[in-house]
Amino acid sequence: MAGDSETHLRDRGENTNVIRQPFLIGVSGGTASGKSSVCEKIMELLGQNKIDHHQRQVAILSQDSFYKVLTPEQKAKALKGQFNFDHPDAFDSELIMQTLKQILQGETVQIPVYDFVNHSRKEEFITVYPADVVLFEGILMFYSQEIRDLFQMKLFVDTDPDTRLSRRVLRDISERGRELEQVLAQYITFVKPAFEEFCLPTKKYADVIIPRGADNLVAINLIVQHIQDILNGGLSKRHNGCINGHSTPRQRRTSESSSRPH
Repeated sequence: MAGDSETHLRDRGENTNVIRQPFLIGVSGGTASGKSSVCEKIMELLGQNKIDHHQRQVAILSQDSFYKVLTPEQKAKALKGQFNFDHPDAFDSELIMQTLKQILQGETVQIPVYDFVNHSRKEEFITVYPADVVLFEGILMFYSQEIRDLFQMKLFVDTDPDTRLSRRVLRDISERGRELEQVLAQYITFVKPAFEEFCLPTKKYADVIIPRGADNLVAINLIVQHIQDILNGGLSKRHNGCINGHSTPRQRRTSESSSRPH
């Protein structure tokens, strides 16, 4: 499956004079639901994970890169675990919108790098080159209608709350230097209420719901096949209006047995 796609992507990459308008896929879900793992699995199955960044035709971006620069007062709260990073206001939606528009215009973009230990943006940037498919994952990717409407496909990773909490605890302690008490307090005070208020309601906008995240290989393989169809002939189809996020009717899938893309 990946071999044919990889050859095709390499061939297309050689035609550098063509301005590509990528197929934009939004991937949402609660904290530690497996959004990044799903994106990485898709990248792997497409044979793109070991290709040089300049040549990749599938790119992955994260909403976490677009946290706002905190004021000194906000940063002091953040260091104590008292700042709500799961609220829509924590993200630089204007910069996300600007970046997505540049991506859709086939431009190379500079993505900020966020330091989760010190709660600040680093001086460095990550360069994302034009691609045929761009996966953009984040807890609130579907919250803003203006941003949501840019996605031609929307995926929601649906994972058991207890599983998400245990993953969050392990991640924050091992990768971000947090204390267990602080992680749990932040989860109860901010993370869980924000998920229920801002993230979970956006599940209704998803075209495909993926129960169990990256463990659901049936759903992921179906999505990969759909992406391959786009890569192998999607450009002409999009020009004919067959694959267009604003004009193609979609049926929302809500049950575990109907995670089939269309």
